[in-house]
Amino acid sequence: MRYFITGGAGFIGSHLIEQLLSGNHEIVCLDNFNDYYNPAIKWKNIEIARQHPNYKLVEGDILDEALLDQIFQQQQFDAIVHLAARAGVRPSVLQPKLYEEVNVRGTLNLLEIAKKYQISKFIFASSSSVYGNNRKVPFSERDAVDNPISPYAATKKAGELICFTYSSLYDISVSCLRFFTVYGPRQRPDMAIHKFTKLIAKGQEIPIYGDGSAKRDFTFITDIVDGITRTIKKCEGYNIYNLGESRVVPLMQLIRLIEENLEKKAKIKWLPPQPGDVAITYADISKATRELNYQPKVAIEDGIHAFVAWFKKHNSE
Repeated sequence: MRYFITGGAGFIGSHLIEQLLSGNHEIVCLDNFNDYYNPAIKWKNIEIARQHPNYKLVEGDILDEALLDQIFQQQQFDAIVHLAARAGVRPSVLQPKLYEEVNVRGTLNLLEIAKKYQISKFIFASSSSVYGNNRKVPFSERDAVDNPISPYAATKKAGELICFTYSSLYDISVSCLRFFTVYGPRQRPDMAIHKFTKLIAKGQEIPIYGDGSAKRDFTFITDIVDGITRTIKKCEGYNIYNLGESRVVPLMQLIRLIEENLEKKAKIKWLPPQPGDVAITYADISKATRELNYQPKVAIEDGIHAFVAWFKKHNSE
């Protein structure tokens, strides 16, 4: 099978591609190596993949329609896995137009390509952010998601809607995956687990916004990759799936786990709540379990242990 994967040099994309390459699939990876964080991190992410004969890297942008057309003129693909996006809730509050352009227009460009070149399977990376401050927990795919509280969340909801439109109009099978706080080796440096680990290791203060009562459903990268590969195989019609661990972890418990694995105490700096932050994320994964046989295996205790071990090795090289 041959897959076109956008954002394939990022945290999730690079892990997914390594897994697919191990199954001898062919991959074309598109990434623009933007400066949201240090592009050198992405280049390091794909060191293993670049050595594989079935891997091809295209450095470019999903907003470049001519480039997309050129790629699909040259090769046939069995599926598009669209992971590329401007990420992050808080930055989207400051740069809403950029997030709209990349996340909505970029997704539309890829759906147009899927229509033009008759790609039958389209996987779209959505986010648990679409649930906003949903009072009903755990969050179900059947819940209304009409109240996003950040531009990032709004663009992901818009992406799901335009995916539905193209699926119904052009008979493209689309699966939208709502990821719940993915972590693990190679996690983006701006995300809480990586940022907290780095600051605690350096003896610096970690910022806690609000009263520290936030709770998150943290999902280890191998479980997310397993969910994506299962989705590719089962992609039929239009579906939305939650991919999480379906376990809520309080923020202070997370910090204690990092402290234990680093063998170092955290220094906390208490700050006002941030616009766009939600109080809780909690995935109902019954649909993914039933239809995809998705069964997350890595508990937060084991996942943090693995992440900190990677962090120590990575920062000692």
